[in-house]
Amino acid sequence: MADKYVNARGLQCPGPIVQLFQAAKQAASGDILVVEATDGGFKKDVVAWCKKTGNELLSLEDDAGVLRAHIKKV
Repeated sequence: MADKYVNARGLQCPGPIVQLFQAAKQAASGDILVVEATDGGFKKDVVAWCKKTGNELLSLEDDAGVLRAHIKKV
């Protein structure tokens, strides 16, 4: 299991989800993906993406305008 970091700060929708999708394609099952984004729409998008793809959203936090999601690839 490895962590993969995706810096999607400053990207507008759908940039953060596209970056997440590309990182998930290269990740192995069980890997933890950490995504940071500043686009407010990312919060709703990452929840929907995880539900649609079956990946597990471990946490989603807002740290002074930076949304940080931890996702486990299944």
